[in-house]
Amino acid sequence: MLYINNESNDPYFNMALEEYAVKCLDPDEEYFILWQNRPAVIIGKNQNAVEEVNLKYTKEHDIAVVRRLSGGGAVYHDLGNINFTFVVDYRPEDFNSIERFARAVVKALDRFGVKSEFTGRNDITIDGKKISGNAQYLYKKRLLHHGTLLFDSDMTRLSEALNVKIEKISSKGVKSVKSRVANIKQYLKQDIGVKEFKELLAKYIFDVENQPFREYVLTSQDLEQINRLRDEKYSTWEWNIGYSPEFDLTKSRRFDAGEVEVKLNVKDGMITAIKFYGDFLSMRDVADIEDILKGVYYREEDIRKALSKVDLKEYFGQIGLDDLLNVIL
Repeated sequence: MLYINNESNDPYFNMALEEYAVKCLDPDEEYFILWQNRPAVIIGKNQNAVEEVNLKYTKEHDIAVVRRLSGGGAVYHDLGNINFTFVVDYRPEDFNSIERFARAVVKALDRFGVKSEFTGRNDITIDGKKISGNAQYLYKKRLLHHGTLLFDSDMTRLSEALNVKIEKISSKGVKSVKSRVANIKQYLKQDIGVKEFKELLAKYIFDVENQPFREYVLTSQDLEQINRLRDEKYSTWEWNIGYSPEFDLTKSRRFDAGEVEVKLNVKDGMITAIKFYGDFLSMRDVADIEDILKGVYYREEDIRKALSKVDLKEYFGQIGLDDLLNVIL
């Protein structure tokens, strides 16, 4: 495994780096990246930015809104937050498995004297409070796993920037975002800053993974391609906001495996446009499913027949065909 010490705080560049790492870097190597963003809201690939983000607040406070490749929910980043990324060969046993990677982080935090645990679908918690959320993206035979670590983040901005839906909060039995998240710093026995924490965390991850510490420095060619991807995709309104257009019909439902929202147009009984949003843990681009359903008649037998040809677990995690049909219909 190679360590990429990414010093960029540009959320558009950092999202581009992740895509470049999983698609373009040497497939014979595995990579680990630690990085930070200036204040930003990072939304899941399948989320509706207009509904998930307080866009008025983010604009007023110069908080970037950036869409990532993976599924899952929206998260707030700032310079008190550290993000980690694993890019590894895909193994069947890692299918929708957050635990393998979360376990490494939990062991690394233990080196700091911080007792944490992997809980729920994709969280790491301390004393029942969330300090990390995780998600994955699968590209061919390469798996990108990434997550957040709240070290010393601004909790007020976190709660103001995210439009968390009431049903999502009530389903977890609490009344606000601030009541269910915490910063790691308050649990540390030693007083260290975010920079020192990041440096030690990189070392500890390689230790607990029994890997020699080796570093990969991005080449000028790497940087040129990453910046092109940044400029042409991740910094554009079309990708970050415009990907969330309005549709004629909107339906949503929350399952144990996440929320699914579908927006679609139906003309002459046929689906002419369809879009899925939600915080379900997808590993492949749900646009594949959208393409399959375009031109299909809006009735159960036709939709079921179209969807039975694909492995929905790769797109919607543990949300099955019958559950998906209940949302669409």
